[in-house]
Amino acid sequence: MKRRGIKLLNKALIVALLAMSANTVFAIEHLKLSTTTSTENSGLLAVLHPVFESMYDVKVDVIAVGTGKALKIGGNGDVDIVFVHAPAAELAYVEQGDFIDRKAVMHNDFVIVGPENDGANISSLTSASDALQSIAVTTADFISRGDDSGTHKKEKILWSMTKLALTADNTPDGKWYIQAGQGMGAVLKIADEKQAYTLTDRGTQIAYADKMSLVVLYEGDKALFNPYHVMAVNPEKHTHVKYDLANKYIEFVTSEQGQAIIADFTKGGQQLFYPDATK
Repeated sequence: MKRRGIKLLNKALIVALLAMSANTVFAIEHLKLSTTTSTENSGLLAVLHPVFESMYDVKVDVIAVGTGKALKIGGNGDVDIVFVHAPAAELAYVEQGDFIDRKAVMHNDFVIVGPENDGANISSLTSASDALQSIAVTTADFISRGDDSGTHKKEKILWSMTKLALTADNTPDGKWYIQAGQGMGAVLKIADEKQAYTLTDRGTQIAYADKMSLVVLYEGDKALFNPYHVMAVNPEKHTHVKYDLANKYIEFVTSEQGQAIIADFTKGGQQLFYPDATK
């Protein structure tokens, strides 16, 4: 009887401990963030978020998708905060009242990568639009994000600056132009397998440099500037969002501490992002 009583007591203790553990997990507040795949693929969030989570005893739930989808998710009120890189599209949502407290966080730039032999000879050209035009004229394979991401939006702007005949969607027509509908990391892998060209943000390019043979062939055009902003979902439109916590996140990523983490984040000795909030 005594042994049975001890067993029952042990079981009761285990159940109590599990219940306490479950309550602790559920007590942690969650902040929902929609963001572009470039911030996730680069590895930045993996070093930035643990500091914020520790400061406020919270968990940031990241939804990493193309910027267009990240903005739509935010506009629907399915997250608390949005962190993306498509200024024109962002401002359209702000003007509609979907987002508030938009702040500059950081920037890098876009680059065009491709095979070392550079069959389209883009490395010798003087503008990003000329580089894309040369790829089209030589019908060298080009992998497009094709996902309404910030990168895809930038790519279509660059195509519109060429002298090419384009579709109604501002993209070229041809078998050489392949729309992947994937995130940046996946597109780089596809381009590497096909030894094709693609447009990528520099942060993801640096993060994947040791995983592929593609190299940067065109860079430096002012049109390739790539700024990132953070915005809170408007609580007046979506009363359930955690605006106070979203505001703490904005304060953190734009603070001296957050900006220092961004500035110090490197891969292979190269800086991936440059802070903008403390300027």
